[in-house]
Amino acid sequence: MVGNDFGALRVLYAKACNRPPARDRKTIMNQSIVVVSGGLGTPSTSGLLGRQLAEATAQEMASAGIQADITVLELRDYATDITNNLLTGYAPPALQKAIDAVTAAHGLIMVSPVFTASVSGLFKSFIDVLDPISLENKPVVLAATGGSPRHNLVIDYAMRPIFSYLRASIMPTSIFASPEDWGADQGHGALAERERRAGRELALSMGGAEHGENAPVSRNLGDTRSIAPNVSDTANPRDALSSLPFEQLLANIQSS
Repeated sequence: MVGNDFGALRVLYAKACNRPPARDRKTIMNQSIVVVSGGLGTPSTSGLLGRQLAEATAQEMASAGIQADITVLELRDYATDITNNLLTGYAPPALQKAIDAVTAAHGLIMVSPVFTASVSGLFKSFIDVLDPISLENKPVVLAATGGSPRHNLVIDYAMRPIFSYLRASIMPTSIFASPEDWGADQGHGALAERERRAGRELALSMGGAEHGENAPVSRNLGDTRSIAPNVSDTANPRDALSSLPFEQLLANIQSS
C-alpha cells in the first residue's frame, strides 16, 4: 500500500469512528479482533491462516492510529465443553469466556478446515452454541483451509449461508488456502495479498460497526418461520401466480 492509501485509510477510518484523524489526536482507541479456528491439529493451518489475517488487519488499523487487541480461539481446546453445552444447554466457564469474547468482539475472523466438502463439525457446533443474534451486523472475514484447491468453493456454499442467516456483516474478500499457498514466499505471494485485502476491508468495516448497548436488537432467529413472508389473506386460489399455504395447495389437489 502506498503512502497516499495510508492517509486515505486513516481519514476514512477516523470518519467512520466519528473521530479526528490520528495525526490530530493523541489518544489511541482499542478495537478487539477475535480469531475462531476450527482446526483440530497442533499446529493448525486454520489457526495459522487466522493469525495472519488478524495481523494484516492490525497493521491496517495501526496505520490509522488504532490499536488492535487480537484473541485467538482454538476450538479444539473447547471440544468437550462445546459437546456438553449442546447436550445440557449450559456453557462451562472456559467456554462461556470464549463465547463472551466472540460476542464482544469488534471484528471476527472465522476459519475452518474443509471436512467432507463442508466446515468441520467442531466449527459448526461452536456456531450452534452462540446466541443467534450475537453476530448481527458484526464484521466477519470468512476463511477456510483444505488439501486441494478444488475445495475453494466451500466458503460460498457452506460458510457464507450460515453467517448470512445470522445477519453478520460478511467482508467481500474471503480467503481459501491450500497446500500450494504455503511456501517460501510467505508475506509476498498471492495468499499474502489476499490477506492484506481482507484485512483492509475488515479494518474499515470495524470502524463503522455498532456494538454493545448501541447494537440494534433483532428478532429471535431460533425459528425460521418467524421471519418467513406471510401469505396474503386475499390470495386468489384460481390465480396460478398466487402463493398459497401448503395445506390449501394439498386440499386443492385432493379435491381435484
